[in-house]
Amino acid sequence: MRVQICAVGRLRKGPERDLYDDYLTRFDRSGRALALGPAQLIEVEDKKGGGMGAEAALLERAVPDGALICTMDERGKVMTSPEFARLLGTWRDQGRQDVAFVIGGADGIDPALRAKADASLSFGKMVWPHMLVRVMLAEQLYRAASILAGGPYHRA
Repeated sequence: MRVQICAVGRLRKGPERDLYDDYLTRFDRSGRALALGPAQLIEVEDKKGGGMGAEAALLERAVPDGALICTMDERGKVMTSPEFARLLGTWRDQGRQDVAFVIGGADGIDPALRAKADASLSFGKMVWPHMLVRVMLAEQLYRAASILAGGPYHRA
């Protein structure tokens, strides 16, 4: 199952980018044997300043046809890492070819796009910077692959 991370804005060089790249590389390596991955980052920018609606249109175009859409949103479901791993495994086992994790801009995700999502996840009740959410998601993808593989990275 291919993974797309569709996000508003550009993750520039720096510590966040380094962490993101490291975790996605780990996910791609460990997920391959589990039929998870590869993962790809698709970044969009609303250069015309059209707000959440314009960002949503760009994000929708970035999502592959037929992909399961999972928004990363403060209103989403809070899960443990093992629950997230099971969810990824379930989507894979259901034959999903693509899953797109959608990360909005500074103002979040347009309500119309949230309504179209198949799932919505949250990293807790706090609001996180959208650039940091990418790093956190990449780490959780790697952790999920490690959990599904029975690896030692996740310690319950």
